Amino acid sequence: MSIEEKMKELEERTKETLLGGGEKRIEKQHAAGKLTARERLDLLLDEGSFRELDPFVTHRCTDFDMEKKRIPGDGVVTGYGTVDGRLVYVFAQDFTVFGGSLSMAHGEKICKIMDLAMKNGAPVVGLNDSGGARIQEGVWSLAGYAEFFLRNVLASGVVPQISAIMGPCAGGAVYSPAITDFVFMVNKTSYMFLTGPDVIKTVMHEEVTHEELGGAPVHNTKSGVAHFNSDSEAACLSQIRELLSFLPSNNAEDPPSKDPTDDPERRDPELDEIVPDNPNKPYDMKDVILRVVDDRDFLEVHRDFAPNIVVGFARMDGRPVGIIANQPAALAGVLDIDSSVKGARFVRFCDAFNIPLITFTDVPGFLPGTGQEFGGIIRHGAKLLYAYCEATVPKITIITRKAYGGAYVVMSSKHIRGDVNLAWPTSEIAVMGAEGAVNVLFRKELGAADDPEALRKKLVDEFKEKFSSPYIAAAAGFLDRVIKPRDTRPVVIDALRMLANKRDSNPPRKHGNIPL
Repeated sequence: MSIEEKMKELEERTKETLLGGGEKRIEKQHAAGKLTARERLDLLLDEGSFRELDPFVTHRCTDFDMEKKRIPGDGVVTGYGTVDGRLVYVFAQDFTVFGGSLSMAHGEKICKIMDLAMKNGAPVVGLNDSGGARIQEGVWSLAGYAEFFLRNVLASGVVPQISAIMGPCAGGAVYSPAITDFVFMVNKTSYMFLTGPDVIKTVMHEEVTHEELGGAPVHNTKSGVAHFNSDSEAACLSQIRELLSFLPSNNAEDPPSKDPTDDPERRDPELDEIVPDNPNKPYDMKDVILRVVDDRDFLEVHRDFAPNIVVGFARMDGRPVGIIANQPAALAGVLDIDSSVKGARFVRFCDAFNIPLITFTDVPGFLPGTGQEFGGIIRHGAKLLYAYCEATVPKITIITRKAYGGAYVVMSSKHIRGDVNLAWPTSEIAVMGAEGAVNVLFRKELGAADDPEALRKKLVDEFKEKFSSPYIAAAAGFLDRVIKPRDTRPVVIDALRMLANKRDSNPPRKHGNIPL
């Protein structure tokens, strides 16, 4: 065969790989409101940057007439490219080829790019659209999944891992996204579950649709499995690009800084009036966050799950930071099971990837009730405490109003290695609120008083002055400064600059035993 003939053969084989399962199946994919694997990669990566690996790989199954059904790529497109000029490894399952089902060869392709990502210190983005394990391969398919899962675990905390659910993701396949750092879903076209509606109907006699069981709204609001929800695949992929802009390529690098476009000395007088005089009146902590961070730019994570705590990424003086904040506008900002787990996972991610933590505290305590106690609030609340204690990145805390009881300690207090702890004059730091404390401490006096309400008001004011004032904590060294709310941005930026070269460590050990 001449060189020209070999070149022509290469061109023909390459064209074959680009078609996946063929034009009819591509049309069917489009009819379902979904893009193809390659179209998705085109939107995710910088134009012209994708370099494909293993395009000619096929399965090795000879049973069930599979030997006659070999399609180049075997249902997954793998390779690398760039996002904003930075290296990213990718895989995109191709539903037009065997329903995107995973064979041993399919799994090996994914494992190869994950190994490369760990060796070269770059993020991995997986676009999942698969019918699950390829039944014809039996245990070999399961082995492919197991090898894949192992890479997810080994890469955890080493390089960022992002999963986008672009179609079905069912059965054991769901465990890979669950191990990764962030999960994206698309409304009406993606779903995740361990056991499908048919099995549930047979075993549990329950009628449920795919969407009701594992659609994007379910996992973004109820289960907390997903972190982001989009109305289209294009919006989903754009949001992944935005997320990557805040993250370092690996755990040995600092997150990517940008030239600041917002004045680091900017002060916001409206912050002075944002906390209501009535301690029981809510306000939106997101308003505080937006007024403090660069350009009012805040990428919220887990927006629709456990709204009583807010987590997400922003920049301060051009440098990425992780934000954790109690939300008085939802359940008064109390900590409960879901918010504790949500916060803990986010804190641990930021700590793993050298992203400083800024905590805004307004927390009346942990949510009481049998549902919480029976559900293990002690164990789940301890996760958030553990995460903050373990974190060695710069940690800055601003108490805006309430910081009561154990919740005060948990929310990155000075006692658990908070680096810079600040408070607004409106803050109250105590074992419990003044009203509750007075009712406990002065029950007899109030019962015997001619005017119990007048006495209660007097005692509450005295309690706040003697026990809840931020100046009490500041006098003990538990607060570094009490600041005007309007000064929050420049004070925090100054603290971040001071902490830029922070070095801290934990005792030598294989790993801790977080109360899972």
